[in-house]
Amino acid sequence: MVKKTKKLLGVDFGMARTGLAYSDDLGIFAISMGNIKSYNVEKAAAEVAAKAVEIGAETIILGKPVNMDGSSGEKVSQVEAFAALISTHTNIPIEYYDERLSTVSAHRLLCESGLKTKKHKDVVDSLAAQIILQSYMDSKKNSNK
Repeated sequence: MVKKTKKLLGVDFGMARTGLAYSDDLGIFAISMGNIKSYNVEKAAAEVAAKAVEIGAETIILGKPVNMDGSSGEKVSQVEAFAALISTHTNIPIEYYDERLSTVSAHRLLCESGLKTKKHKDVVDSLAAQIILQSYMDSKKNSNK
């Protein structure tokens, strides 16, 4: 019998677009699920909460953009405020995960795939969310060994 894992929603918050990804039923793979517009932060938070409910997520994993030296800057404050807004729409717990270099990694993967740079903006945030969620899931698996 296969053990069912918690369904997770990965989120890469950005001021223009917020990328989303979800975990497969076995908790092995993160799967990209597109972007939502973030120009209206309140609306974006409501959409993230709705997506979490729609997929049956038990936890929302929100990328936390700490600086390379481990300190918190303005972007961390924006992400924390976004998390607070999501919490007004759902009781699903939110966990932060260090997302340093996730967007850089996403751009690198897209370049290696041959996708033209001008098309990156359409998928980079969702791919970054996928990287954040996959890294989170891998870290949980490795900590259980």
